[in-house]
Amino acid sequence: MKVHLVDGTYELFRAHYGAPPATGIDGSAVGATRGLLHTLLALLASPGVTHVACAFDHVIESFRNDLYDGYKTSEGVPAELLAQFPLAERLTEALGIVVWPMVEMEADDALATGAARWAAEAGVEQVVICSPDKDLAQCVKGTRVVCLDRRQRKLLDEDGVRQKFGVAPTSLPDWLALVGDSADGYPGVPRWGAKSASAVLGRYARLEAIPEFEREWEVPVRGAAALGESLRAHRDEATLFRRLATLRVDADLPESLDDLRWRGARRGELTDVCRLIGDTEVVARMPAWRPA
Repeated sequence: MKVHLVDGTYELFRAHYGAPPATGIDGSAVGATRGLLHTLLALLASPGVTHVACAFDHVIESFRNDLYDGYKTSEGVPAELLAQFPLAERLTEALGIVVWPMVEMEADDALATGAARWAAEAGVEQVVICSPDKDLAQCVKGTRVVCLDRRQRKLLDEDGVRQKFGVAPTSLPDWLALVGDSADGYPGVPRWGAKSASAVLGRYARLEAIPEFEREWEVPVRGAAALGESLRAHRDEATLFRRLATLRVDADLPESLDDLRWRGARRGELTDVCRLIGDTEVVARMPAWRPA
């Protein structure tokens, strides 16, 4: 079997910016929720999809905001999108999908925890993390745990991570620490870019393994003197950024693997949500209903 773990926050954002605006019966914005409904239905109808869970950032802020003032917040997120998160979680649960609404940790931490837990489970052929988020590439293991960009239909296994980033999945937090991540709000180390980070970490893998002085580096890197000087001056920041980039694998997920088995939608709940968002035609097309 394959276990599909969905980045609900990404899907909701994608639907907000990609689906037509719409209002529900109470006049509130529901376009993102409608888009989420249809993308989740498409996933459930895909061959081989039997076990599914979906994680959301129930609140955007997390423990990482306590570690770094510049870390991403809900500031700048459209109010009409933020307001749809509870409705999106309600919809996903009505579809019969396990929902992880994250508060102290982030949705990505839940996905990383699920991937780490069930990759080694007997009977699991593959864990598919449905997200193009580069942070989640650190979870990839061979072809056992992969990332899937459903929009572009691109699958990223361990060889793919190495080709894309120039490092192994386990080095992604270090790579992000050097390069930075504007989406998450930390800048990386001055002067370092993707190519230089890939070259050095491709050889040394971890920040602490990089020799302090660039003359000792065993790989040719353009501008090595400036890069070495910058890293010496910003080692502490780099270590902090790596901590921000490192996904947790100890999220409190109470479900067993069998709990993730999709047994159909919840008829009453889904009917109510679809009425609220003005998309009742979906109910008649549901392929399966959970037994009462």
